[in-house]
Amino acid sequence: MATLAVDAVSVGYNEGLIIDRLTVEIPEGKITTIIGPNGCGKSTLLKTASRILKAKQGTVYLDGKAIEKQPTKEIAKKMAILPQTAEVPTGLTVFELVSYGRFPHQKGFGTLKEEDYRYINWALEVTGMKEFANRPAEALSGGQRQRVWIAMALAQGTELLVLDEPTTYLDMAHQLEVLNLLKKLNEEEGRTIVMVIHDLNHASRFSDHMIALKAGKLMKQGTPDEVMTSETLRNVFEIEAQIVPCPVNCKPICLTYDLAMISNQLRKKA
Repeated sequence: MATLAVDAVSVGYNEGLIIDRLTVEIPEGKITTIIGPNGCGKSTLLKTASRILKAKQGTVYLDGKAIEKQPTKEIAKKMAILPQTAEVPTGLTVFELVSYGRFPHQKGFGTLKEEDYRYINWALEVTGMKEFANRPAEALSGGQRQRVWIAMALAQGTELLVLDEPTTYLDMAHQLEVLNLLKKLNEEEGRTIVMVIHDLNHASRFSDHMIALKAGKLMKQGTPDEVMTSETLRNVFEIEAQIVPCPVNCKPICLTYDLAMISNQLRKKA
């Protein structure tokens, strides 16, 4: 199973650092979500971990080897990446778009082989997109498009999925559709999944492991019970939150919250 670890990594643009000497290890076969305020380095961490960005210092390890020393195609056979803003190309059917996931495994002119078709059809099946295989990809709804991108990532046949805000711009139903699919893939296929999510309750509900960042530094990591605490949310987001167990799965959820500064002012007035 593919392993991913970040060791004392610093990343930045020009003179400033977005991530500062960050060390984290992604648990195998688990769902890990990265949380934190805007601009804290969540997307930068994913881009660095997947070699889209180069670290100024430190090392990213994929399967125990420095990722910068591994060929791009070899990385793509181990790790599939779904970026934050993936635009659907015009003129492609769903099947054609998903087939792009087989590119790392192709040689020469890239003719699809029997094994490629097996992966593509399986990816369409598990994402519920098989009936849309011949439909133009740009004609799909937001939730369906996300499922197509996930299908393309699955068609790569990797054990590690990296997703940057897979629920952004989706309504509540489509968010749950995508997150339930990822949970199913983790539970039934054993995929290691790493993703950035803004909704704290979704992060807690669908995660085995959480990483909380602030200003490019690690504030807390662990299980949802360890990370989703009033103290951590105060330190990371500067909010006062009431955390209670979910009545369905007992995972911690944020019931109410307010800015820490406002909460302190209200307490003083009382």
